[in-house]
Amino acid sequence: MTARAIIIGAPRSGSGKTSVTIGLLRALARRGVKVRGAKSGPDYIDPGFHAAATGLSGVNLDSWAMPPSLLNALADQAADDAEYVILESAMGLFDGIPAPEGRSGSAADLARLYHLPVLLVLDVSGQSTTAAAVAKGFATYNPDVRMAGVVLNRLGSERHRRLSADAIEAIGLPVVGAIMRDPTLNLPERHLGLVQAGEYENLMAHLDRLADVVEKSLDIDAILALASPLEPAAGDFGEALQPPGQRIALAEDAAFTFLYPHVARHWRDAGAEIVPFSPLADEAPAEDCDVCWLPGGYPELHAGKLAAAGNFRAGTARFAATKPVHGECGGFMVLGEALEDADGESHKMLGLLGHSTSFTRRKMNLGYREARLRAGCPLGCEGTLIRGHEFHYAQMTATGNDEPLADLADGQGNPLGASGYRRGHVSGTFFHAIARGA
Repeated sequence: MTARAIIIGAPRSGSGKTSVTIGLLRALARRGVKVRGAKSGPDYIDPGFHAAATGLSGVNLDSWAMPPSLLNALADQAADDAEYVILESAMGLFDGIPAPEGRSGSAADLARLYHLPVLLVLDVSGQSTTAAAVAKGFATYNPDVRMAGVVLNRLGSERHRRLSADAIEAIGLPVVGAIMRDPTLNLPERHLGLVQAGEYENLMAHLDRLADVVEKSLDIDAILALASPLEPAAGDFGEALQPPGQRIALAEDAAFTFLYPHVARHWRDAGAEIVPFSPLADEAPAEDCDVCWLPGGYPELHAGKLAAAGNFRAGTARFAATKPVHGECGGFMVLGEALEDADGESHKMLGLLGHSTSFTRRKMNLGYREARLRAGCPLGCEGTLIRGHEFHYAQMTATGNDEPLADLADGQGNPLGASGYRRGHVSGTFFHAIARGA
């Protein structure tokens, strides 16, 4: 039997849907339910919490970046070995970009495509019966997106709960949970989102605390009864990012963490072996690997340590002399000549590409990206169209003299010019690849 699924949505970021999702996942896992977390859109961090809470790897489902066939294949894979899938919306439920129908990147696309009900998380701080107007707006905004129930979050009192819940239930929506205001439930954040799951010393204690609150505050059985079967149409992995080699040396530590779960899983399922190494521990890519991949992460927080990692620097240079090395976002920054940290101190990086970057002069760069490769690299052959996402605060302070890697456009196809660099076997971009375009 395929898994049943429900979407956790909200009017905006910061409503508490991540805490509700993680707490629900952990509560179900503690009951012995085989449950998987999923995330709409391009998010690295939440799937890590989902995996920690459930013991099953998380997955991103992105209606803009993933061709329909790949989206269906990933949804089917997520449902195949689980009893329930809890799908967390990014930002607000209907938030995406202008695009052909069903390709906006919003969680609402997934609700329509897979006929999944939505559990609406409402932060009702500063309001009471007005929450019913918000809920009614969600219930009527798009008849193909069904609100199945409401969770009230950040309540101040029992009277507050009663006023809000009675008004919402009067319009025909069941209230299946009510969580009191408690700032200690909030997950700590930094400039690219939540502090990552792997950085907590007491992660499971915090997850269990969220689960305790969910057990006490939500009607879990009622929520499970709202879920619907997740039965996607037939799909395939033809447009997935193919393994860039048979043995892939993958940088993996606190400075290099951002590799989409579906990318790593497909590489393994396609027969590739991922060989992790830690630049922060002064490790170099294994010489018997075919390719080295430096993912995004937080090199700006560890720039001094990376600069002092002599074995990593020398070993990666030796590797790059004969084999491909590719960096994304943070990895791209490390491939350059220098990285200026938040304190304005400049640190020498690998120097395998000629650019330099700064975290001192910060400006947010955010959005979907479509790239046409000018030359072959670990992302694909010349002419390949790649869809992905860019999210960083670092700025380029020197461009160097390397050849551009790709011609870039935003999510609506507006040209953004040349992007990334390549030199010899080395390539890198600020954008993170999600899938091949279609």
